[in-house]
Amino acid sequence: MKFSLGYVGLGLMGGPMVKRLTKLGWRVRGYDIVAERSSTRSVAEAVADAEVVLLNLPTDEAVEDALEKLLPVLRPPQLVVDFSTIPVDACRAHAAKLARATGCRWVDAPVSGGPPAVEAGTLTVMAGGEAQDLERLAPLMKDIAARCTHMGPTGAGLAAKMINQLIVGVGHAMLGEAVGLCEKAGIDTARIPECLGGGYADSNVMKAYWPRMVQRDFAPRGYVRQLLKDLEMVRAWAERLQSRTPVLESALQAYRELKNQGHSELDTSAVVKLYLRE
Repeated sequence: MKFSLGYVGLGLMGGPMVKRLTKLGWRVRGYDIVAERSSTRSVAEAVADAEVVLLNLPTDEAVEDALEKLLPVLRPPQLVVDFSTIPVDACRAHAAKLARATGCRWVDAPVSGGPPAVEAGTLTVMAGGEAQDLERLAPLMKDIAARCTHMGPTGAGLAAKMINQLIVGVGHAMLGEAVGLCEKAGIDTARIPECLGGGYADSNVMKAYWPRMVQRDFAPRGYVRQLLKDLEMVRAWAERLQSRTPVLESALQAYRELKNQGHSELDTSAVVKLYLRE
């Protein structure tokens, strides 16, 4: 059964998700700081009649700002679902603050798959929160995700997303290095995914990003600045857990260099630029 939605953050991910949900018959009222994306004039107006409030924001600061605007207007049984990638500890603090001030609960539900998966409804969702809240959200998740895994209590979804970003971020940097080496070796770089398909080097990251790197397709499906922000977050989280991440350090160095070269607004596939030196 469909329920009413208030959506805050209509950017690279939130915009296409609202379009998809609307086409599927969901009633959605949206707000974004970019006025032309919004169907409402404020966060409060977007969530006024919503049974479930969805956040899809680029930074923890943006989530915190949205939360401050939500606290005066939310009341149980309204539920907040945050698709944003933010620090695990910050998520838990936001959830506790929401519960104290309003009695409402929080579900962290970071996603993987990028805009193409949003449009196709095939996102991977990593969720943390109460089991009853995930059951309540099942109709929504069915329409946006191919997989939604309840990882545990609040913050557990974001912990899983940190692992996802570690694997993806290191994988992107590794692919860029491999493309550069392949081109210098003088073999047909474009045929590598076909050549390695089904073997241990094959992966969804290889299938999606190798062709973009070969074709120099850097139109953003995910921004360099966003992945760098996430990897810095993973590094800080790992440090708090006293977990060694030397491979992550290498990938971080690459993305910091890419940012310093002025490429923050390009797709993460642009990391290949560091290895081509064209």
